[in-house]
Formats: sequence, structure tokens, C-alpha cells
Amino acid sequence: MKIRKTTLTACVVLALAMTAMAGTRGRSAIMASAKQDSAVFDSAVKQEAPVPENSVIDEVIWVVGDEPILKSDVEQMRMQGLAEGINFGADPDYSIPEQLAVQKLFLHQAQIDSIEVSESEVSEAVNQQINRWIEAAGSQEKLEEYRKESVNDMRNELHDEFKNQQLIQKMKQKLVEDIKVTPADVRAYFRNLPADSVPYVPTEVEVEILVNAPRIKQSEINRVKDELRSFTDRVNKGETTFSTLARLYSEDPLSARQGGELGYTGRGVLDPAFANVAFNLTDPKKISKIVESEFGFHIIQLIDKRGDKINCRHILLKPKVSADEITDAEHRLDSICNDIRAGKFSFEEAASYLSDDKDTKNNKGLMSNSTADGMTSRFQMKDLPTEVARVVDTMKVGEISAPFEMINSKGKTVVAVVKLKSRTLGHKASITEDFQVMKDVVLNKERENFLHQWVVDKIKHTYVRLADRYRNGKYEYQGWVK
Repeated sequence: MKIRKTTLTACVVLALAMTAMAGTRGRSAIMASAKQDSAVFDSAVKQEAPVPENSVIDEVIWVVGDEPILKSDVEQMRMQGLAEGINFGADPDYSIPEQLAVQKLFLHQAQIDSIEVSESEVSEAVNQQINRWIEAAGSQEKLEEYRKESVNDMRNELHDEFKNQQLIQKMKQKLVEDIKVTPADVRAYFRNLPADSVPYVPTEVEVEILVNAPRIKQSEINRVKDELRSFTDRVNKGETTFSTLARLYSEDPLSARQGGELGYTGRGVLDPAFANVAFNLTDPKKISKIVESEFGFHIIQLIDKRGDKINCRHILLKPKVSADEITDAEHRLDSICNDIRAGKFSFEEAASYLSDDKDTKNNKGLMSNSTADGMTSRFQMKDLPTEVARVVDTMKVGEISAPFEMINSKGKTVVAVVKLKSRTLGHKASITEDFQVMKDVVLNKERENFLHQWVVDKIKHTYVRLADRYRNGKYEYQGWVK
């Protein structure tokens, strides 16, 4: 289906423009079923004479199930790849649409299996990406100038992409969760492996951290609470709606664009303080009391309850941390570190009793890294928070850093010091010293093979339609062309 610049009727131009611009839901609404897509596909091929490629505005090039893949989707992914240094192989014209098609297969299965990701998970991932961009650009202002858009606009643009990425990742994890390998499997795999194929283990570090959250002035907390109370009053008086205020003022940008709506969510994925209030709401016309969570201060409005899940709106406001408060926090950590160096107590004892980081204080300050096989204290440098990695990079084992400012996983500004507990330099893996690394290699191979076969089997039972020029492409997975 092609759009000529001068010959198509206005209605066809409008329909395809809507398809190109709409999100996944919009495309599904415009294209009611995959069979209709196929009929239009075939009709267009018969009725339209070939046109030069540069005269095509947009085009449905693949259909997977009832989901179209547009030429513009491919071009957008290609441009993102160029910006991020992603290699799509020798022939991206075929590999990119195939990657998009595979994503749709996993997303479809995630929908069938009711896989969910919370808004807080999406928000954390988006914020981490934004922080990496800010780090690379040098400042938020420079990033916004370079991309010619605000950070909030960037967050909105990244939301659906990151949500889909997490859905796909969770779906893959569910599919391979029962795959195991034994020590005998590991030894057998590496027994005849050529020396130049033995995996290289990058430098790994273990890091302990002690965090101090700046003490926000009561006047700032009162300001935030007063603003939330004014929102409640305005809604109760009928001056405006909760969703309008959420769009305008909520500091949770991902839910703000949905009028504060979080979608149906289980209690377990919400902050406990937030969940306790939200799940006790019974009247959609009433607004909750002010709730303090690890993210800031909220007011909540019930939308609906469905079984053990709740759909609600919220407005989040975060008290602002002043430069004086950050300086005071740095002085407090300086004092603690001086006492550690004087032998009054250990870094581990200080982290256990004085740190404001709930995730590490119960582990004597030791940071933990989530892997496919669970938690580990070992980090590659790329897996550490950016601010921590920058400090640790130049430290010696046993050394304690100077205080530094960072953004924690809840999006709050904190001050921290770290101690480098260990550093293992990069080296070729050995079965005696790096068994876990080598086990991970074998396990990942088994999981990759399983997922590859799963995709091949899924293709067999999924409606797929390719534009003619894609039917002779070389693809990683068999069965696209039927």
C-alpha cells in the first residue's frame, strides 16, 4: 500500500496518515483485522502501478497478527540505531523490520499471559536513560538545547518504548525461567572450546555505600502540602478536575500525561504507604488525605477496583532540596568519614546504623546487582549508577571517597560516600575461578536457543504478511514468508 504525492484520494491519504501517526492502539483501530490489511495490500498491488521509492510518504510493509509495521517505524529505528551506535547487520532493510516483528510476537504473548510492569518501573528506567543523556551532554540545559525539546517531553516520548521493552524482557524471563544447566553441562561445553573463544571477564568491583538524605526544611514540606490541599479544594468546589491538575502539576511525568492515572495495579508493585491509602479508598468522588511515600507527597483519587487490583489517579509533588541542605549533608558525611578513619567505628557499622538507603543499610552498605540468576555484589562498571561509577573508577581498594551528590532510585537528590571493597581486573575465564561466569555463558546459550525456537514456533501460528520486496530477504528466523 503506497501513498502517491498527487494521485491518491483524500480519504486514503487521511487513513494512511492516521496509521503512520497513531500509536499501537490507533493503528489497530484503523486496521480492524490482519485479513483486511491483506485485502488492501493485494488490492493496492493490483491497482497501483509501481512508483519511485522517493514518492512514497509511508507504507505498510509487514503485518504481524493484526499489527502493522510501517516504513516510518523502520526508519525511526534506523535513526535511533545510528544515534546509539547499534549495528543492525549487513542488511538493515531486512533485519530491522524482522526485529520489530519479533517484538510484536513477544508483546502479544505478554498480553495473553497478563504480564504487567508498573509505572514506577517504567519511570525508573526512563529516568536512568535521561540521567545518562544529561551526563553525556554535560547538563540538563545542554541536553534540551541539543535535542530541541524539554526533559518532560523526552520522558513522554520514551514511556511507551521503555514499557514495551520491559514487557518483552519479563515475557522472555517467564519463558526461560525453568531452564537450568548442571556443572557437567558447563564442563562439557568448555572442554573442547578453542582458547580464543573462552569468555573474557570484564573488571568487576564490590562497592559499599553510605547515603545521607538532605534534611528538607519544614517550610518547604508545608509549601508542598499546602499546594496539594489547594488542589483538593479546587476539585471539591468543582473549579477543575483531578486529571487536569495532574497533567499540569504532577511531578510524576509518566502518569501526569494520563491525567495521573496509573492503570490497574497490584498492591505489591506500589509504595507501601501509597498502597495502604489507595486500597482503602471506596468513593471515586473523594480525594485521599496527603500521603508521604519514598517518592514525595501525593493525593490520590480512586477510579475503579477490579479483584486484587486498583486503578487510581495521583498527583505527586516533591519538596525541593536547597544548596544549603546539600552542603550540610556533605558536612555530616565528612564528619562520619573522619570518625571511620580515626578508628572509632568501621564503614560497615556506619552504613548499618547511619545510612538513609534502605536497600543497602541492612547489608552493611554493600550494593547488590540483579542478574538473571539472582542478586550478586559484583558489578561491572557499566552496571553501577553513573555517579558511583565515576567516583569508583579512580579509587583504590579499601579507600573511602569524598561526599558526592547523586540521584537515587526513587528520583530524589541525596549525598553519598562509597568504599571500594574489591576490584577484580578483567581476565580470561577459568573453570576453577570463574565457574559462575562460565555457567552463565552456557545458561544464556540454552536460553537463546529456546527463545529462538519459540519465535519460530510462534511464527507458524501467527498471521504474517510481507510486502513483495521483503519476501526474498535473508532473515534470522524461518517462516516469515508463507
